[in-house]
Amino acid sequence: MTFLDTSGILALAMDKDAFHDLAIEMMQSAESAGERILVHNYILVESAALLQRRIGLDASIKFLESSALFDVVWVDSHLHAQAVEYLAQNGTSKLSFVDAVSFLVMRSNGLNNFIGFDKHFIDAGFTQYGSSDA
Repeated sequence: MTFLDTSGILALAMDKDAFHDLAIEMMQSAESAGERILVHNYILVESAALLQRRIGLDASIKFLESSALFDVVWVDSHLHAQAVEYLAQNGTSKLSFVDAVSFLVMRSNGLNNFIGFDKHFIDAGFTQYGSSDA
């Protein structure tokens, strides 16, 4: 199982993104390896909003419809509170709350690999899918 971050979703969807080709390669490699893709519902919300703003409503709806292909962790009040605490203890002005939730979800599911391009994941000790450290 591999985690998919918002940065990976945006790169997959946006042809002009600097990481578009790499994101496609990472996703195809993960699919070929039989990897299940994990996200949480805050990623779905964040990604849909960004896609709608940057590309348009159709792209956002297409993404939301395709999200049924992912394994989704639904954030409950306990996980939300844990992420608030994590952010308060470990956060900086550049670490997002959604990233804090992602780190906790990844750790609780025993995941190390992620598809995405957010340096905060590397800083938190996770490995970008397909990198030599994977």
